[in-house]
Amino acid sequence: MTAEDAQREGEFLIVTGMSGAGRTTAANALEDLGWYVVDNLPPQILRPLLELTDMGAGSLPKIAAVVDVRGPGLFDDFPGVARALRARGSVKVLYLDASDDVLVRRFESVRRPHPLQGDGTLLDGIRTERARLAPIRESADLLIDTSALNIHQLATQVSEMFSEEGAARHRVTLLSFGFKYGLPTDVDHVADMRFLPNPFWQEELRAHTGQDADVRDYVLSRPGAEDFLDAYAQTLRPVLDGYQRENKSHSTIAIGCTGGKHRSVAMSEELARRLDGIPGVAVNVRHRDLGRE
Repeated sequence: MTAEDAQREGEFLIVTGMSGAGRTTAANALEDLGWYVVDNLPPQILRPLLELTDMGAGSLPKIAAVVDVRGPGLFDDFPGVARALRARGSVKVLYLDASDDVLVRRFESVRRPHPLQGDGTLLDGIRTERARLAPIRESADLLIDTSALNIHQLATQVSEMFSEEGAARHRVTLLSFGFKYGLPTDVDHVADMRFLPNPFWQEELRAHTGQDADVRDYVLSRPGAEDFLDAYAQTLRPVLDGYQRENKSHSTIAIGCTGGKHRSVAMSEELARRLDGIPGVAVNVRHRDLGRE
């Protein structure tokens, strides 16, 4: 198989394991990484799904299928199906596990029965499931024991396991805006640039924007501008590092001035340049009010 063929076939991951061990958390982390996630999939559908993936000619390069024990007899075909899929060269199985006592505590905390307990106890259901999944656990390509992990730690571990080298784990949007048009909604941080002189009152700059060199140079040369950028960028570094540790995949930092045309635009773009080198962070700049009169 050539490198081009491998890229076209993409990656196919089967996510399975004990109920309560974190399949949903793992699936969400994979989805944040750009995987196409199919949940609660019967093992019998895995082979047709892989065939559809091949037919897609790379339109779905990374697929994760979450398979669990719901439904009688679903795992009877799993070992054979998994072997057949692995023979195609691009399939891996991720198995999530946890100790019995931890699983009991997790089910009790959400007040839900185990899918296999029937008229028995939680522990009866857990033991039945563990026995049924034992052959799959033994043949899994990847195993994560989540007994000592919270949901954020598990998501971080999955992200580290499946992130492409050099890929961003957190995307930050710098959003310039004008206060006179209202505060933007759904933002994580707001910074106010109205402490700087307004280029609007400079006749030769009024019609220009913060994307133009003359306005940018004017704004950045005002007293306090560079000091603010240095200090704010330094303040945001541990925040963005922490977001990655907590598996927060996106944040928005709103940078405002009066009309959203001059100061906020120039400062947003300069701040983006200063944040761009933070490991694991991708920076995007948007200007909400730049086209307004």
